[in-house]
Amino acid sequence: MYFPHHVLKKAVCVLVFVVGGLPIQVWSELSESPILEKANAAFHKGDFQKVVELVEPVLQEAPPSAQMYRLHILSLARTGNALGAMDSYEELIQATKREDENILRQTALAMILAKQADMREQMRGAVYTALKEIDSDEMVGFLEEGLTDGSGMIRALVAEALGKRKVGQQSKRLREALKDSAGLVRAMAVKSIGNSRDKDVIPLIEKALQDEQALVQIAAARVLYKLGQKQLWTRLEKGAQSEEGYERGGAIRAFGELKDPRALSLLEKSSQDTQPSIRAAAIVSLGKLQISEALPILKSALLDRIPAVRSVAAYSMGYFKLREVLSPLTRALADQNHGVQAAACASLLRAGASFSVVEETLHALLQNENPAVRSGAAKALSNGKGGKVIATLKLMLNDPTPRPRIVAIRALGRMGERNLLPVLKRTLRDTDDAVRVTAAAGIVKVLDAKVGI
Repeated sequence: MYFPHHVLKKAVCVLVFVVGGLPIQVWSELSESPILEKANAAFHKGDFQKVVELVEPVLQEAPPSAQMYRLHILSLARTGNALGAMDSYEELIQATKREDENILRQTALAMILAKQADMREQMRGAVYTALKEIDSDEMVGFLEEGLTDGSGMIRALVAEALGKRKVGQQSKRLREALKDSAGLVRAMAVKSIGNSRDKDVIPLIEKALQDEQALVQIAAARVLYKLGQKQLWTRLEKGAQSEEGYERGGAIRAFGELKDPRALSLLEKSSQDTQPSIRAAAIVSLGKLQISEALPILKSALLDRIPAVRSVAAYSMGYFKLREVLSPLTRALADQNHGVQAAACASLLRAGASFSVVEETLHALLQNENPAVRSGAAKALSNGKGGKVIATLKLMLNDPTPRPRIVAIRALGRMGERNLLPVLKRTLRDTDDAVRVTAAAGIVKVLDAKVGI
């Protein structure tokens, strides 16, 4: 079709006027739309490296859209390039002059998921611990993937995490874990399913009473007892007197979880067992009973010759009122073992003691050359609150070893305070993978707390 020259000239002028009148951001999105479509398609296919290759040339042109930045940031995070993702996020902030908390949350979660298939079992453990920390049903699907992990310890951790969420307790894949090859996983699956307190699961749990491993049977008996089958108390009593250590320990721990005072005499007897691990299990359960009759036994256990037993005795005292445990725990601060000192600090803070009571001891522990001792001190701090506790935990972020930094970051994240967000965000640039994953979980927790997720 032929158009006169003057008509074409007028049409071009109109087109230039219309395009020239568009806001720069809209014009940018129009010009990048073909690349944006390809990048979106690659992102949804999980080809994150291709997304980066498509988007990066566009980011050199000003100004790219927020959606283009989002794809770039999240794809870098999913490929494990945490530093690049944070650099790109900072560029977005500079361009828009504001934080984008939605993208920050997605980026933090992407950093966690990037390590989900890591070859290192310890790293995968950090990932699923991070997902466990985040109190959102959104995590259930990611956690379920861990039930196929090659490590039984990881699968047990995942089964426990699923049991802390109502949606997770009803997970079909968690129920399939009742047939897992590892007894520890089956036992944890029984406990987690039982957390629902739904009597419809009784037939499912009753099958576990016939499991080949006593540890699973004990877990089933505990759940069924809580669901009303009181006759199974005798099964737990029998287990607590078994010659098989795993069964005995499992039954003793079950008494603490049930918090039934009838277990007092059995637990007192078990606190004198020749095996330190059994004594420790009994002392933990005595603390959970939270009855005055248990206190003399716990105080006596502070004199046990095994430091690990003294540590759990000190920690278990934190379940009681401060006036009841202040004197023995203050004496425990002078114990020769650093683990006992840290446990005493934790209990004093948990019971409501002033930070000044433990400040000197914690300061000495935090200066110890052993990273495990410093980690124990950071964990003790997580039981406290207030400005001095937070300030001390922040100092721990400069520790030369990852483990103390991880413990300190987890403690800060659990506090959920919004003013800690900048600290956690900076830690996403840490040189250690597990530290970054822990910080990412803390960020998601803080942001979720804000909107009430």
